Amino acid sequence: MTAIHPARRSTMSVADKVQSRHCDRLAIVYVRQSTLQQVERHQESTRLQYGLVERALQFGWSRERVVVIDDDLGRSGAAAAMNPGFQRLVAEVGLGRVGLVLGVEMSRLARSCRDWHQLLEICAVFDTLLADTDGVYDPGFYNDRLLLGLKGTMSEAELHLLKGRMLAGRRAKAERGELLFNLPRGYVRTPAGAIASDPDEQVQATIRLVFDVFERRRTINGVLRYLVDHQVHLPHRVRSGAARGELEWHRPNRYTLSEMLRNPIYAGAYTYGRRAIDPRRQVPGRPGTGRVAAGAPAVLIKDRVPAYMSWDSFERNQAQVAANRSQHEGSPAAARRSWPACWSAADAASAWSRSIPIADAFCAIPARDWR
Repeated sequence: MTAIHPARRSTMSVADKVQSRHCDRLAIVYVRQSTLQQVERHQESTRLQYGLVERALQFGWSRERVVVIDDDLGRSGAAAAMNPGFQRLVAEVGLGRVGLVLGVEMSRLARSCRDWHQLLEICAVFDTLLADTDGVYDPGFYNDRLLLGLKGTMSEAELHLLKGRMLAGRRAKAERGELLFNLPRGYVRTPAGAIASDPDEQVQATIRLVFDVFERRRTINGVLRYLVDHQVHLPHRVRSGAARGELEWHRPNRYTLSEMLRNPIYAGAYTYGRRAIDPRRQVPGRPGTGRVAAGAPAVLIKDRVPAYMSWDSFERNQAQVAANRSQHEGSPAAARRSWPACWSAADAASAWSRSIPIADAFCAIPARDWR
């Protein structure tokens, strides 16, 4: 094969880049839409992506060597970890089976620079071309590699801008108290969209009972024990399915009671942004995970919805819950979870009685005693 001078690489035509060695391998058409709503409503975009099969035939591939990967329809390109189609694409390229990868635009392949540059590296190593509606690129050529890198960066930046606009719109709607969200037990949404107390009187009485018992017993465990001893179940409105809106009664648990006591809606307040997302706790593919308490909510509108207790009672409950948590974290049971593996119960008791911090006591253990 005749070598190509570096100065000519930037002016190479499609015919110069697509060689017989590429056509001997597969041409993969990668099809992706970010959400199921886009798959349903933006069918023209989907048809355009499937139409890239004809573009591969024009480049010289036979139809039996053109493969369509559409496993990621309805999946975001923000992270490839949960996109089986993209993973399959990378695997096929890494096995040296692919001569050309086609996408209607680079954002269809990946919205993350990390995933995008990983694909570029593999394509450059295994001599795989990339193509979109603008042209054909060889990641092994510097100018093409530079252009592909810019396209990937712009794709990720576009996602960042879209997300920023979406969050700004949500924040503005929340500041007007108009942003809809799933309502906790004890509340329903009227046909006009307003938030109202559950019309069932037993539901209202049960919700008030939870807060009244906490006022007397001052602990979540105390409330739970009272409800279990008196066989009191908590109300729940079905949110989806054929039984949507129907009332069910579930056994109480500590998590549910904790969420009720911490939710300011029961004091008549509309809030938004009570929780932030900690990336270290997020589970890939599950956007709702990794949420932690964010302190003061981003939006707080008092006296917006019907209340089951006063705002002063809510603040007293929060102070009591915080005090209970501090007392628990300073207990021997909480400290036991921090014991080094080499400690016995006697070692921990000795450190506890002398008020030695766990970290300091651990550092004082000779290295030969570690195991």
